[in-house]
Amino acid sequence: MSMSKNLTRFYISLGIIFVVFTVISFVLPFERNSVFWLAYLFGILSIGVQAYIMPHAFQQGSSVKSKFYGFPIARIGAIYIAAQLIVSLSCMALAESPSEWVRRIEIILSALLFGAAAIGVLATDAIREEVERQDVKLKKDVTRMRTLQSKAASLRDQCDDVTAKEALAKLADAFRFSDPVSSDATVAIEDDLASYLDEMQNALTEGDYENVSALCVRVTPRLAERNQLCKSSK
Repeated sequence: MSMSKNLTRFYISLGIIFVVFTVISFVLPFERNSVFWLAYLFGILSIGVQAYIMPHAFQQGSSVKSKFYGFPIARIGAIYIAAQLIVSLSCMALAESPSEWVRRIEIILSALLFGAAAIGVLATDAIREEVERQDVKLKKDVTRMRTLQSKAASLRDQCDDVTAKEALAKLADAFRFSDPVSSDATVAIEDDLASYLDEMQNALTEGDYENVSALCVRVTPRLAERNQLCKSSK
């Protein structure tokens, strides 16, 4: 089911809620005074706010995890509109009361509901933005090591010499089990590792298997050093 169809159905549902609320407000014999009109306006406001909250909940994020965080935002919107419509209808029922406190309590409750909903949406949306940022950062951080791991495995598959192939297989496993997340502290070592792998590629092309094995011996401690840096930074 496409998002556009869901959005269309949502707006239709919102229209139905508006019609039902308006019919109830004007069909029942409520006193049409300032309390009634404030209650009606706050109810309409809660309906109108949903036109922003629901699309914002599910259309802003780009990742699956980000869209999952849209459900709490939508839930806040649903709780807000339900609570506000109940408060509005209750205040309309009390509109005949001559007490000034009815109007004041109505304004206070409606303002509190609106404020709580706004803060809840902003807080949940901030969490979603952080999730999105972390997803992008993690994807970027693991790209380099994934490339090195892939290259190490490729070098192993290209080698025909038994001794060099065995050394390359151990090296490929060492890369495969290394922490995939890069950081500022590991950049220099990863530059060295990339250079070593390039040298191995050249050595394989020239059939210099002895140099390939020697380079494997030189790469291993640098990879171990990187792994230790990754471990100590956590």
